Amino acid sequence: MKFLKVLLLVLTFAFANSAIGQTVYTTKTGEKYHISNCRYLKYSKKEYTLEKALALGFSACSVCKPGKGTTTANAISNKKQTSTVKSTTALQCIGKTKSGKRCKRQTKNANQRCYQH
Repeated sequence: MKFLKVLLLVLTFAFANSAIGQTVYTTKTGEKYHISNCRYLKYSKKEYTLEKALALGFSACSVCKPGKGTTTANAISNKKQTSTVKSTTALQCIGKTKSGKRCKRQTKNANQRCYQH
């Protein structure tokens, strides 16, 4: 009897995780669906089931890669990746001005140059 209770509990959690994984989000004007912590959902978020989003013609985001294979572990790893991106600090541009001095603008670009250089 105890084995059946444990089995029922495990099955309940398994189905609950699959139901949570099937919830996707879209923006008001976008054509893609995303997971809840995708960086593209910063300003607007509308909740759909995966089946409903596909029926409405939405396609998967190439950044967060939602879908049938999305699990809680994927969501956690995506959250860690986005948190490391947000923690980067701005550095001073390495470009030179016409007078030969170093540019004073700050940049987060990997090449350490601002938009003008």
